[in-house]
Amino acid sequence: MSAQDPIGVFDSGVGGLSVLRALRAELPREHFVYFADTGHAPYGEKGDPFVTERSRAILDELLEAHRIKALVVACNTATAAGIHLLREAHPKLPIVGVEPALKPASVLTLTGKVAVFATRGTINSQRVATLRDSLQHLAQFVLQPCDGLAAAIEAHDREAVRDLCEKYVREAGTFGSGEGEIDTLVLGCTHYPFARDVLQSLVGADVRLVETGEPVARQTRRMLDAAGLLRPAPGRGGCTLLTTGSDDHLAAAAQRWLDA
Repeated sequence: MSAQDPIGVFDSGVGGLSVLRALRAELPREHFVYFADTGHAPYGEKGDPFVTERSRAILDELLEAHRIKALVVACNTATAAGIHLLREAHPKLPIVGVEPALKPASVLTLTGKVAVFATRGTINSQRVATLRDSLQHLAQFVLQPCDGLAAAIEAHDREAVRDLCEKYVREAGTFGSGEGEIDTLVLGCTHYPFARDVLQSLVGADVRLVETGEPVARQTRRMLDAAGLLRPAPGRGGCTLLTTGSDDHLAAAAQRWLDA
């Protein structure tokens, strides 16, 4: 691999575009290959063996067809299910994952109560359980599975997104800045930043929403720099979009959310 090679980014669908957006802002000279596995989505409501197998297959394709120099797993479910297996299989490849931002949220909260919205697969993962347990002395976490929300965002179904957001905000508890209220909301799926405005309007302006795109982008830069793989060429890089679903659907989502 060389510094001129692209960076691979994949998600179960268009949600990872929220991470890609942050990556392009942090690393404007890099070229990215984004793989949306829409034909096999949603990951969050399927088992770990399925998600791990898809992750391996996508990484193999990105390596063989595009000679990527690094991989960003822009999917919380895929990170939780099997990023350790990808790293074991490719120890020389820089691989960056995402996980719900419980640790930053535990620092930000003033009431000591944090809600985590994520897919059921992420909520039930050992990775999240371990992270939550390590931070229990700092905050109380309400883990809220949001079945169907990623799919509604994927389909750009605004009515369904609004209805589901209302449902899960109601189920999570009382949001606000008062004693015993939830004052911090973690967007624990890369799709959810695209429903940020809806969620903010429902929980109120006093509640902080925390996502992971920018920290992931900074970590990617650090890993590439350490490996001597930052692209030195001047000017802006580009982006190649791949999908197992509809090319038009991915292109429309990129135009809407990425300005690609």
